[in-house]
Formats: sequence, structure tokens, C-alpha cells
Amino acid sequence: MSLEVSIKKKLGKFQLDVNFASDGVLGLLGASGCGKSMTLKCIAGMEKPDEGQIVLDGRVLFDSQKHIDLTPQERKVGYLFQDYALFPNMTVYQNILCGTKDKKEVQAYLERFDLEQVQKLYPAQLSGGQKQRTALARMLAAKPQALLLDEPFSALDNFLKARMEREVMNVLDGFAGPVVFVSHDRNEAYRLTDTIAVMENGRIVDLSEKHVLFKAPKTLAATLLTGCKNVTHVIKMADGNYLATDWGICLQAPKDSGKEYAYAGFRAHYAVPVQKEESEDTIPVNRIECDIYREIEDTFSIVVQLYPKGLLTRTEYSLLTYETGKDDWQKQKEKYGSHLCLAIPEDAVIWMER
Repeated sequence: MSLEVSIKKKLGKFQLDVNFASDGVLGLLGASGCGKSMTLKCIAGMEKPDEGQIVLDGRVLFDSQKHIDLTPQERKVGYLFQDYALFPNMTVYQNILCGTKDKKEVQAYLERFDLEQVQKLYPAQLSGGQKQRTALARMLAAKPQALLLDEPFSALDNFLKARMEREVMNVLDGFAGPVVFVSHDRNEAYRLTDTIAVMENGRIVDLSEKHVLFKAPKTLAATLLTGCKNVTHVIKMADGNYLATDWGICLQAPKDSGKEYAYAGFRAHYAVPVQKEESEDTIPVNRIECDIYREIEDTFSIVVQLYPKGLLTRTEYSLLTYETGKDDWQKQKEKYGSHLCLAIPEDAVIWMER
């Protein structure tokens, strides 16, 4: 069973222009306001695209040329809203009954989602987790052929979020149809999806299997959204290598040097501290001499912010981030002092064409 989406819709600041096909769990990852939720609403039939086509398992839900536009009820698509959209004047039992008229099935969902003790309560009387479990039960009771999950954990605290993530994982494991999962949290998207589409200003700028996306994102937007904290503009030089203008160093050109790149980056935990004496006498290739700007203690690690040494002008991308374990950092500080020379392994550099 697959979901094919090819739609356009004029929005205030930009045009939504989305194309994808998926038969598994697809994540839509992007900043707030980039068009993720609007995409779900178009699939569900709550918003009408200006043009395009939406097909679910060979069944046309929307086709602008053929004037097909099925109602939300006819589409058989389950939608889990950010605020869960429970009917406030109905009990938990009655909300689930909206998905199926079979009272035995309602009872089964009450048991499955541990809602038996609260089945007579109204949404205002429920905790955040109980609301979400009720919404999940109601959605699944309607026997949808596809699921749309719109940032389902945004209203939950960390403990409850972890618990509900496990619940959603169980739901996804037992669901045979396509799923579209909207998030702006890269870790959340990584844990729950198979493939991730990165959205920016209404368009998908990168769509890859999740391991491929995090290892080698193709665009600056995808690189930043997947959590890379160190990026720079690059200019190709006569010798084929690249000048990292925000860091003031040379970067060894990638092996597929036939391509032209606009940006390069590396993840904070991939850099390797080295002795200054180990660097080349000239401008070091893939090595950055830095001054420590700030140390930030995270829960299980130390995040070190640094500026490249000797920069005449600092830009928005000049501040570098290096992350390591707390014990490792204490040893490194004793060894290197207030200056670090960071080596960036060749295979750790992310190259972006745009």
C-alpha cells in the first residue's frame, strides 16, 4: 500500500509544492511554518490544493484535472492532531465510539490503550497522555488506510513524551499502511521513521533514507535541520581544494571533485583534537586552530564553543561547536589548555551543493 502526493497550493509567503511517494513511515522534517502541517491537511482533505494529485493504494483521493476531491470521511485517512482534537462534550468511550459503532471494538481499544479506568471522563479531566491515547484509539478504530501524525508529542513533558513515543512505535509496528509523521525534532524523526523528507519554504529539498540523510545531507537546510552545528561557505580554489571562508582554512576537496560545492560542514562530535605541532606549518588542511569561547555542560557531555584563531572578521557561521564526554574533556583541557587544534576527518566532512 502506497501514498503518492504531487500537489501545489499558494500560501501567504510561498507556494506549497510537494512531491513524494511512500509505502512506509515517512518523516516530514522542517522548521515551523514551512508547510508540513498544510501538507497533511491537503492529504486528509481538510485543505484543497490548487492543483495536483493524491493517490492512496491506487485510489484517487484528489485530482485537480479530473475534478476528484473526496471528503475527509471518504478518504479513510487517520489524522492525529497536535492538540488531539477530542470532542470536549463526549467521554473517552464516546470519542472512541465515533471511530467505530461496534461496542466490542471500543472495549478492546479501551483495554489496549489502558483507558478503562477513565472511559467515563471528559477530555478536560484527562492528562496529556490519556488524551493522546484516546485520540490514537479513536483514529485506529476508524480502520484508516493511512496515518498522518502531526507533531504528536509537542504538548508532552520529556517523561511522558518518551512513554508515548513507545506507544506510537507499537502502533506503527502493527500498521500495514503508509504513515506520514510531521516533526521539527530531528531525533524524534530519526527514531520513528524510515525515510525523511526535509522541507523548506513549502518544498522538499532533500528526501532520503534516514541513515543516508544524516550521513550526507544534500543541502544546507537539510544539514542544519539534522543537527549539524558547524557549517561554512566554501569557494573552490585553483588547486581544486576549497577555502572555508567562515573558518579561514583550506578543506581537502572530496574525491568526487567534479562537483561544485557551496557549503561544507561537520558534526560537533566528529572533530578530533590534535597537538598544534602536528599541524602543517602552512594553513592546515582540514585542521582548525581555535580559541575556546565558552564551555557548556550538557546532561552527559560538554559542548565547547570556539572561534577559529586569527579570523579578521567573524560571520554567523564562524562560531564552532565541539562536543565530547565530560571525562574526556577534562583530560583534553589538561593536555591542550585554552587552545584547541581540531582535525576534521576527511570522511566526516559534509559537502553541500546548495
